[in-house]
Amino acid sequence: MDWLKYAGDDPVHKLLLMLIAIVLFVVLMAIILFVVDRPRNPPRWFVGFGFTGIALLLLLAGLVYPALSTIWTSFLRRNSGDFVGLDNYVRAFTEPQFLIVLGNTALWVLVAPLVATFLGLVYAYLVDRSRFEKIAKGLVFLPMAISMVGASIIWKFVYEFKPQGVEQTGVLNQFMVWLGGEPQQWLLSRPLNTFLIMVVFVWIQTGFAMTLLSASIKAIPTDITEAARLDGVSGFGMFWRITIPSIRPALIVVLTTIAMTTLKTFDIVRTMTAGQFDTSIVALEFYDQGFRQNDAGMAAALAVLLFVIVVPVVVYNVRQQRKVEEIR
Repeated sequence: MDWLKYAGDDPVHKLLLMLIAIVLFVVLMAIILFVVDRPRNPPRWFVGFGFTGIALLLLLAGLVYPALSTIWTSFLRRNSGDFVGLDNYVRAFTEPQFLIVLGNTALWVLVAPLVATFLGLVYAYLVDRSRFEKIAKGLVFLPMAISMVGASIIWKFVYEFKPQGVEQTGVLNQFMVWLGGEPQQWLLSRPLNTFLIMVVFVWIQTGFAMTLLSASIKAIPTDITEAARLDGVSGFGMFWRITIPSIRPALIVVLTTIAMTTLKTFDIVRTMTAGQFDTSIVALEFYDQGFRQNDAGMAAALAVLLFVIVVPVVVYNVRQQRKVEEIR
């Protein structure tokens, strides 16, 4: 079995390991199905475990154990294994570096989902049943097909800075020069740089919000809209009094889904500034603490904080989705 030690370096051995794993899985499933399907009427718990046991074991090994291990690590000092209690959490809420990270994360959660959802809603309402609806929606949805790293690189060119007197390659600075101003290093000034990075996220997520909200708008019964028109409701009144209340469940689901995505945003900040110039967020900071600062304890504490923030949003989102299904 010594060849297993070199399987990571030899493509042939990798392929062989993959084939062995597949064969073992097939054999194991065949045994389970054979035992479960025998005519002796085995107990229900045995049948249930036969079909879900492997999935539960994988869930335990791939999710539950790492989560518990991360929580335990958050009580340790760096990689020494010394128990320090809540010291890492105290650092997260007291040291200026981490306070900036938490503040940036709060800005992302409060601003980015609201702006993306608002733009998606307004755009979906304006182009609904218009002559060029498909083309208009396709243009807004197009950024969703671009990876976050690719979108970040595109916007880095938009914010590109060249000194005064040098031909500008950044679109934003070129407009500044045309207007008689001076080129700016947009990604260096806090908190403006954080909001400019959010623009990339909003640019991507607006298409997602527009698509879901557009479907909800189209699902509004025509009886409601016709009755509102007969009552003299039109324009902004139709949007505010009829459309918004009718799509409220879908609106909340979109808002909370984008908020969850915001909390997990890593690629954009990492590509745009690598967390420098006070732009780091929790999702990036625990990566930096764990892999660049070699502080596993602090990284784990930040990961736990992120988990604690995400869980209520997930629970609320699930409840809203259930309400939407009940309405349907």
